[in-house]
Amino acid sequence: MQKSSRYIHQRPEWPAFTWRHEAIAQLLTDVRHRQGKTLGRMEQLGFSLRAEATLETLTLDVLKSSEIEGEILNPEQVRSSIARHLGMDIAGLIPADRHVEGVVEMMIDATQHYDQPLTDDRLFGWHSALFPTGRSGIHKITVGTWRTGPMYVVSGAMGKERIHFEAPEAAQLNEEMNKFLTWFNKEEMIDSVIKAAIAHLWFVTIHPFDDGNGRTARAIADLQLSRADGSSQRFYSMSAQIQKERNAYYSILELTQNGSLDITAWLHWFLSCLDRAFASIEETLATVMQKARFWEQYSSTRLNERQKILLNKLLDGFDGKLTSSKWAKIAKCSQDTASRDIQDLLEKDVLVKEPAGGRSTNYILKSL
Repeated sequence: MQKSSRYIHQRPEWPAFTWRHEAIAQLLTDVRHRQGKTLGRMEQLGFSLRAEATLETLTLDVLKSSEIEGEILNPEQVRSSIARHLGMDIAGLIPADRHVEGVVEMMIDATQHYDQPLTDDRLFGWHSALFPTGRSGIHKITVGTWRTGPMYVVSGAMGKERIHFEAPEAAQLNEEMNKFLTWFNKEEMIDSVIKAAIAHLWFVTIHPFDDGNGRTARAIADLQLSRADGSSQRFYSMSAQIQKERNAYYSILELTQNGSLDITAWLHWFLSCLDRAFASIEETLATVMQKARFWEQYSSTRLNERQKILLNKLLDGFDGKLTSSKWAKIAKCSQDTASRDIQDLLEKDVLVKEPAGGRSTNYILKSL
């Protein structure tokens, strides 16, 4: 394998990052303005709506951060786990497997305890939560401490591999992480959003773990963005936006690793991505407000627990078509009970039969 030219962590001036302020000043101003408008708008909502928006956002954040790494988690398990951690009383919560619980625990700790110092022990806890079995897939890895071997990020067929990036040697990790954590926990004379961008890049550059470095870097960025917001409530998802721009994300990281300590291009990309992430607030708000309108409209309608659970699933975006047999399976009831539940909702004008015919009758929410 042919090595790249010197990486940024091998430069004598590392980690003295520099950037051209004039190149990002206007973008940073625009991002900060949009951030303020977003937070102000959400503050106008009631507590329960803000909590619901936080649940939606954190669920998206966990799902998409794992998806970036090619790992698909169960959305209902993620949502249920987050709701339990936030103490939210929601109908239809389901158990989550220990892997989902671990990913959620890391994100909850990062965003809900953003004002706590970031330490090596805290990072080890996150890493242990990410890999509860001590394995990444079928491979045994070092968990809950820094890696002990080399770290290469490569692609290509065997014998024709291309090294995108080589991380610092294992022997350097204690020193490297001490520098990073000291900087991260210290009050800096830089904008807190810029600090989130630098923290993300710096941690990815060190790549201190055997696996899970990307997800941990994004959790660190979320922690710092929570500090920038001054709030544990989350209304936008940086990870969801990164997932949409995954190829560009990896390209700018590789370009930066092989460049100089001038990280203007990385900061510009991070800020632009964050700016686009604020647009997602509209989708989150639309979902939250639709649910709020729905339950307000049917607040005096008598519903049993099975009906509440299935209606919430429809409001959250049911995967596929809702039939009586699916109702019975999800609600853990008989087919006859499911049919009675559905018929009751049809009579109360909550559900309607989907116009499209077929072998099975499908049901959808009546338009609000």
